[in-house]
Amino acid sequence: MTAARLRIVRHEAPDRSRDRVLLVMLPGVGMEPEDFAAHGFIAAVRSRGLPVDIIAVGADLDLYLDQTIAADIDGALIAPARAEGYRRIWLLGLSLGGMGALLYARAHGASIDGVILLAPFLGTPGMVAEVARAGGLACWQPGEIAADDGERALLGWLKDYAAALPPRPTLYLGYARGDRFAEGHALLAARLPAEQVVVGEGGHDWQSWERLWRQVLDKRPFAAPGP
Repeated sequence: MTAARLRIVRHEAPDRSRDRVLLVMLPGVGMEPEDFAAHGFIAAVRSRGLPVDIIAVGADLDLYLDQTIAADIDGALIAPARAEGYRRIWLLGLSLGGMGALLYARAHGASIDGVILLAPFLGTPGMVAEVARAGGLACWQPGEIAADDGERALLGWLKDYAAALPPRPTLYLGYARGDRFAEGHALLAARLPAEQVVVGEGGHDWQSWERLWRQVLDKRPFAAPGP
């Protein structure tokens, strides 16, 4: 796999220390990789002096629909980054990009350290309502999952996220209470440690996401792990 099917914009950290982090940013539908810089996401990282190299990625909708996005990211970005010597790699997924980040974590979780989700698309309204009626992810039973039922399979993976062995990548979630996908966000938040969830005011828009991103960064997700 090459990067030909992905649109890539790189932002290297001024700090060229060996213990750098690679952060791959995935935007939502109708967004471009340049939008992260235009809306202050890169500047927020730089203002904190973090040794984080950033790759903002654009991908066509069909890569999500056929669920090949994970293979593309792995072959074009993550595997080469590991070969270059990156020891810590994170994904940031925004809106539909959040689903892409989770698809990657499900398929290649051992290759990354963590995932940050901002207002992620987790499933269609009917699917989210089914989980809510069951009492949340902890109570919901996905039943038999058809081979082409990607959203049910992903939600089933998230249902078992906290109890999974070996431990899965660290997961942070940020969302606004007025977001049109907030019902699904709340279902996921209930399965995560409180310190890994940020909830704010606003909707499904860049202004809200900028605030959430700064709040997530204040939690220091990229801090080097202890001995």
